[in-house]
Amino acid sequence: MLDRIAAAAREAGRSPGDVTLVAVSKQQPDDRIDAMLAAGQRVFGENRVQEAIGRWSGRRSDVELRLIGPLQTNKVREAVALFDVIETLDREKLARALAAEFARSGRSPRLYVQVNTGEEPQKAGVAPGETDAFVALCRDLGLRIDGLMCIPPEDEAPERHFRMLATIAARNGLIGLSMGMSADYETAVALGATSVRVGSALFGGRLPRQG
Repeated sequence: MLDRIAAAAREAGRSPGDVTLVAVSKQQPDDRIDAMLAAGQRVFGENRVQEAIGRWSGRRSDVELRLIGPLQTNKVREAVALFDVIETLDREKLARALAAEFARSGRSPRLYVQVNTGEEPQKAGVAPGETDAFVALCRDLGLRIDGLMCIPPEDEAPERHFRMLATIAARNGLIGLSMGMSADYETAVALGATSVRVGSALFGGRLPRQG
């Protein structure tokens, strides 16, 4: 996996060190997580706050945790306490809740704005045409935005969405681009991704939930 990411980066004239592999560990059993840790992986992505608390409470040594799933405002305190990066900032109410919690706790995870590049009604994220104003609002609230994240529509080629995200990031002075998953991470790297979120290609399929 790392070799393929490195090859895609070099092919695009980039340094492999500029791309972070985020191992998507949601719903994975402990033995798979422990094997990944033993192999040296140290950046993991989780979709749910409570699930992440249960999984990582005893495994946080030298691990970076990223929230890559939706964040409810009533989970902001727990999310800020646990995660190093929150990639799914997508609305004013959440921005205000994060700003308040940062001030209260003194802790400030890095933030990415999620952009709904396909403008899909069922999917979270700021519309592309509203992203500039939303980034400005976040900055006015005292939040530092490190980058943008997107999940392209499943039934469309991802290239247009990755290019769109990179264009929006550039005009807002943002460097971080969280884009690309198991099926398209090499394409994302070629188009400027600074992190790729890979689950099944690393772990295999998720096991069914018990109970």
